Amino acid sequence: MSIHVVTVFGGTGFLGRRVVRHLRKHEFSVRIASRHPDRSRELFGFDDPCLQSVEVDTRDERMVADVLAGAYAAVNAVSLYVERGQETFHSVHVEAAERVAVQAHRVGVDRLAHVSGLGADAASPSLYIRKRGEGELAVKAAFTDAILIRPAVMFGPDDAFLTTMLALLRRLPIYPMFGHGRTRLQPAYVEDVAEAIARALQRTQAHAVTFECGGPRVYSYEELLRALAREADVKRILIPLPFAAWRALAWTAELLPNPPVTRNQVELMQVDNVCSPGVARICRTWNFAALGGKYARADVAESIGRHAGRKRRSRELETTAAAA
Repeated sequence: MSIHVVTVFGGTGFLGRRVVRHLRKHEFSVRIASRHPDRSRELFGFDDPCLQSVEVDTRDERMVADVLAGAYAAVNAVSLYVERGQETFHSVHVEAAERVAVQAHRVGVDRLAHVSGLGADAASPSLYIRKRGEGELAVKAAFTDAILIRPAVMFGPDDAFLTTMLALLRRLPIYPMFGHGRTRLQPAYVEDVAEAIARALQRTQAHAVTFECGGPRVYSYEELLRALAREADVKRILIPLPFAAWRALAWTAELLPNPPVTRNQVELMQVDNVCSPGVARICRTWNFAALGGKYARADVAESIGRHAGRKRRSRELETTAAAA
């Protein structure tokens, strides 16, 4: 039996590298399409003959078409959070997304999974959210049966969300919140989202569908901070900081090579990031039963608690060994 080939754009990124691993667990052969093929070899090694690293610039139509040729499916996990030079939200989330969809349709790819985000809306006043929405429309126009994946804010090792929050909670005795901390969040574990994408490509139905991927619990931003602080065993004072002040700070921070906060992030923290109510009429909400089997989604606070517990047990073992 021939093995299905899946091309993963952005296959070395935070989500993309997990998608590659989960696709392999489901016995797909994977082409890792990225601008840095050496990075994929560092991540995945050289031993797996069913993994192929290919240098691809999604701005180049020919490169996109070549890496899609002969593939059964494609996943576009390319994303951008800070605009720099020619890399803009429009060029990445709209133009490049459309280019991938157009070429996937042209060369005869059976399935296309396009990673967007919760709340994507072409009418949003937020530039980032608006371009995500425009990208979805462009993809659906070019590839009618595209699978749209809308993850909530994702957490996991090396993330830009939880890692930063925990580092600041551990460092700052007084923690400034975005506004009054009322924005609602439904953090999704990145491995869960990657598994959902792999299962979505295995669905027998080929029609268009949207999956919204959120974690098992909705938090206000303040509730999330308090839960993380409690699980990490730190006590902190949380104070509200107006969004206007955050925007000013972000504007200055973006002058740095790796800004700790961006205006885009500030904008996003003003909008609830949760699965849509009543969405079942138009698409499938995060539902692993629909994707072929039961699956327990990871909760962000519980994950931190388990991690903190492991670290405490490790320290206790070290102390016991030193005393022996």
